[in-house]
Amino acid sequence: MHPSAAVEADLGWALGAVFRGYVRAAERVLAGVPGGPRGYQVLTSAVLGEARSQQTLAHRLGMDKTVMTYLIDDLERAGLVERRPDPADRRARLLSATEHGGERYAEVVEALRRVEDEVLAPLAARERATLRELLRKLATNAPADSVCVEPDATC
Repeated sequence: MHPSAAVEADLGWALGAVFRGYVRAAERVLAGVPGGPRGYQVLTSAVLGEARSQQTLAHRLGMDKTVMTYLIDDLERAGLVERRPDPADRRARLLSATEHGGERYAEVVEALRRVEDEVLAPLAARERATLRELLRKLATNAPADSVCVEPDATC
């Protein structure tokens, strides 16, 4: 099968091709963030105030809590985040971005916007908006582990 025929016939092939192009370009941007893409996810959560506790964040991002601890250590050493005791639970730590972390986050977001522009260059503005909306809908409504792949199974 010719690659363009595969892209047209197979959702996985098409998604994979777009994803690989995005990841290659995004990795260059995220190389300066401790932990790369995972570090960026943690920094994003800290900047947006979504990182209440390390344990909750690890669960939400699908990371082992030990890995999360080391990742936060690296981000903290880089001056991007800080841990503070949780006044409601002295055993827990709250994660927040430092001023430098907020500035670095803004730089990375801008660079990732340029990556998106590069990847989505073949699409008109309206097509980009439609694609984003459809991807958002899929990403927020269909957990991968709930998809039934057996033809005769009752899922």
